[in-house]
Amino acid sequence: MGSGLGWGHIEQARARLSEERGTIFQEAPLSVALCYPSPYAVAMSSLGFQTIYREICRHPGAVAERAFLPDDVSRWPAGSAPLFTYESLRPVAEHSLVAFSIAYELELTGLFEVLRLSGLPLLVHERDARHPLVVAGGPLTFSNPSTLEPFVDVVLLGEAEETIHVLLDAVANAGSDKRATLDALVGQPGIYVTNRGLPWPGVAKASTERLPAFSQIVTPNTELRSMFLIEAERGCSRVCAYCVMRGTTNGGMRPVPIERILDKIPGDATRVGLVGAAVTDHPQIEALLRHIVDSGRSLGISSLRACRITAPIAALLAKGGYRTLTIAADGSSQRLRDEVRRHTTEEHLIRAVENARGAGLTRVKLYEMIGLPSETDADIDELGRLATELSRLLPLSLGIAPFVAKRNTPLDGQPFEKTSILEARLKRLRRAVKGRVEIRSTSTRWAWVEYKLAQGSAEAGLATMEAWRAGGDFAAFKRAFERRED
Repeated sequence: MGSGLGWGHIEQARARLSEERGTIFQEAPLSVALCYPSPYAVAMSSLGFQTIYREICRHPGAVAERAFLPDDVSRWPAGSAPLFTYESLRPVAEHSLVAFSIAYELELTGLFEVLRLSGLPLLVHERDARHPLVVAGGPLTFSNPSTLEPFVDVVLLGEAEETIHVLLDAVANAGSDKRATLDALVGQPGIYVTNRGLPWPGVAKASTERLPAFSQIVTPNTELRSMFLIEAERGCSRVCAYCVMRGTTNGGMRPVPIERILDKIPGDATRVGLVGAAVTDHPQIEALLRHIVDSGRSLGISSLRACRITAPIAALLAKGGYRTLTIAADGSSQRLRDEVRRHTTEEHLIRAVENARGAGLTRVKLYEMIGLPSETDADIDELGRLATELSRLLPLSLGIAPFVAKRNTPLDGQPFEKTSILEARLKRLRRAVKGRVEIRSTSTRWAWVEYKLAQGSAEAGLATMEAWRAGGDFAAFKRAFERRED
């Protein structure tokens, strides 16, 4: 590595590598710097990131090496050697291709930081033939990837298990000719070449044979410590009006046969995480959970539906190590839940908590949205009453997030509620529960920034770059969006 990069960063990478199981070390003529615009612990909890890592390494003549947003960007010294990939400690910009997996809107600033630390210009038009192609994919591409257009050459939309191979073939065939690569990608399903004025294609759908996604690397250095992750299903059969991954997206839910899931779980895996938009809707969920916990493994599930928490399933969760039941209602009243087609009732929620208590679980976390269209103070009062009732069954924490309308949903285009009203409703809710319920809310201001990006165009991406360059606080974002809208 060049001079100026503190040995602490190299040693941290080496220490993390030494504790990983499943890391791929290989050499190939086509090398991809696979970047995540958040720190290592977040990235290595992403099943999509790990799946694309494995797919690239499976491609003939290609290899992926990982790079991450530093844990503390401010401690990456000015004038140091550029950001490097973990597997070879090679600078990101020296790879044939730089690819990003982006989960949600606010990770756009992480993309800027990774490009800056790699010594790469942020804007596509500022890069030339000397620079590698920059590609983006990930969950964000299901909703609104247009904010990425000023910064990346190519976007892989939707499920990329197959389109990543189309991309790699185009790069290999064109060699160092970037324009030839881009020309070859124009018109390919699920692939968008930016800055050519073309219409955005639909999102790609991976073939059933490629399911399930599963962990390539298991590491203790994530929030999901040493947990082997595997899909139980992909997509969702439900039609919640606010959700990008609703039943009309890519054909709805595709359950994975439990025999295929169990066959993929390594014999030495002690913790298993089932991943998907609607895991407990799997038609054989009880049998699947029983297989896992009866083998002595602990269990994690990414999405628990209140209506599916029967007494037997609650007992299996407890046997698998659960102490807290985490569920969502996503609507402060029954009226609002019905309006957004979230078919969760008070009876579902109460029964789920009763079953959790009966199984020996000791706490409940309930996630809610506020600020849905037509919400009133009466809806908040109903939530306060329900939360108080649930807290009499088990200690309750409420996680509150402001509603952010997403593209490609029936609620696309709905306005963001005024932050003053959202703050007032949070105060009203706290008064209603009278200290009996812990309430944690995400920032209403940063939810507004997320909304501007979720509903924005390439101009919103440029405004985000301006705000990031101006310090990245909320005031900088507000000024940048106002300037772009004038």
